[in-house]
Amino acid sequence: MGKLKKGSRCTICKAKGGKEKAVVFLPHHRLALCKNHYIQWFEKRVEKTIKEFRMFSKKDRILVAVSGGKDSLTLWNVLTKLGYEADGFYIDLGIDQYSEDSKNLSLKFSEKIGRPLHIISLNNEIAPIPVIDKSTNKPACSACGTVKRYFMNKQAKELGYNIIATGHNLDDEAAVLFGNTLHWDIKYLKKQYPVLKEEGGFIRKVKPLCKITEKESAMYAFFNNIEYIEYECPFSEGASSIEYKEILSKIEEKHPGTKLQFYTNFLKNMYPILKEHYEQESNLRTCKICGEPSFSEICGVCRLKRSVEKSSIHS
Repeated sequence: MGKLKKGSRCTICKAKGGKEKAVVFLPHHRLALCKNHYIQWFEKRVEKTIKEFRMFSKKDRILVAVSGGKDSLTLWNVLTKLGYEADGFYIDLGIDQYSEDSKNLSLKFSEKIGRPLHIISLNNEIAPIPVIDKSTNKPACSACGTVKRYFMNKQAKELGYNIIATGHNLDDEAAVLFGNTLHWDIKYLKKQYPVLKEEGGFIRKVKPLCKITEKESAMYAFFNNIEYIEYECPFSEGASSIEYKEILSKIEEKHPGTKLQFYTNFLKNMYPILKEHYEQESNLRTCKICGEPSFSEICGVCRLKRSVEKSSIHS
């Protein structure tokens, strides 16, 4: 978001002969917009992204991964307004007050838009994240990502949804791309695309907000009176992705549009090369314990369960 000049009028209103004052300036799009036109611009941009990457259609049943944060609730709101059949899915991670607050906000929003919110508790499935963190050598954020991906996919299939939509925004995608590029991690770079197609028991996963910045998402939430959790998960402190975001944001301030160019040019110029010259992993199999798709004999979640069980026996 850029700084508005005093007395700036909405670009679209001005073109139509109107005099509505602008409340938002998007420097990399060269747009000054009033509240109503900003909301319209945002929703059209998301729909354009959905169509550009052929993510899904009005015939699909979409399960939105809801966290109680601005991005997931914003995504759910947009998809509902655009007429898609989109319901929410929330995982109670058992992270004390953070999980309690985010769950309540998700439930409140579900009631507001009149769409169902499916909820599971990690405490009933394995153990809360704080317990998993103490029981394994795996970093909390890594373990959290593993269980989220597993249960999103499992529950979507059981509930009859064929699309999983997540609220990853441009800042998220650019930060991940930055980290993977620093390490030249081909394994992850070749998977960084807004659509992960369905295969071998995995449901199609999509990121409709991949071209929306964090600030743009927050502004949309503000204009639509979407209440969301405003503080970070206590386990995210010190995460490298946050540092990468800060670095990229400093560059963005001086050179508006850098994040978007970095990400979209990767998708346009580099991703096709990676896709062509590096074969995708073909060792997809079925976990011998739970029967869910896995790239190893025993999936990550079942290994976490074993670690938690061993820890409880020895404690």
